[in-house]
Amino acid sequence: MRQTTFLMIVALGQMIVVLTAGLDMSIGAVVSFSGIVAALVLKAMVVLMPDSFAFAITIGILAGLCAGMAIGAINGAGVALLGVSPFMMTLGTTTSLVGVSLLLTNGAPLNGIPDGFMQLFGFGRWFGLAPPVVVTAILLMLVYLLLNRTTIGRYFYAVGSNLRAAQLSGINTRLQLVLAYVASGFLAAIVGLLFIARTGTADAVGGQSLTLQSIAACVIGGVSLFGGIGKVRDVILGAFFMTILTNGMNLIRVESYVQSIVLGFVLILSLVADQFRIKLLK
Repeated sequence: MRQTTFLMIVALGQMIVVLTAGLDMSIGAVVSFSGIVAALVLKAMVVLMPDSFAFAITIGILAGLCAGMAIGAINGAGVALLGVSPFMMTLGTTTSLVGVSLLLTNGAPLNGIPDGFMQLFGFGRWFGLAPPVVVTAILLMLVYLLLNRTTIGRYFYAVGSNLRAAQLSGINTRLQLVLAYVASGFLAAIVGLLFIARTGTADAVGGQSLTLQSIAACVIGGVSLFGGIGKVRDVILGAFFMTILTNGMNLIRVESYVQSIVLGFVLILSLVADQFRIKLLK
């Protein structure tokens, strides 16, 4: 469960974007960038306020979350207001973020994460469980309620199902698109915080693998890349499948480059299956 948490959270963010018929290729870069921003602010605050550790942690967390949401807002603005293709917009953001992250870290992993932060969010226990597991459970419930019990969530489905019909129905589709990417950035930032708490390191490329894995988890879980179709429950199962597959290959000592081939093949199969499913539904 703990190994699946990172992928599950970013897959939820990817799902929200895909429901609107979009795609977030920057989600892995946002994970790394948010973690780096949080680490830099956290270390600086600990030095400035050594006697106010709780306040320093709070500021560091807020900095990381704001960084992720800001990138999400930029992506959403480019897609909704400027009409840029979601793939190209988020791919360009990815390239820029990797460069900024490398610049902030001088091309090397950023160490020195305070032990108190790591103990609280990485290795401690909340209600007898690892903190990432508890955080993931809370986020699962919140995303489920968002998509199934709120007007905003239903609008995500409406925008992805038929953008023109949603506009004629009076839905502010531009706002919905921006909110979708902001939500994706927010969830990616949470993973960035949990990542540095678990590893004690902020890395400019540490979250890159999560991008394609999150897309695969969504598609395997039945989220249509054409938008408007998908359930939180199925995305959870898709994330578990991807983690089990990766762990299984590690246990039988499959080389990393072969694992990349297998994961890519699984993604292609899931995309083909999605195409067949759409044709059957028609």
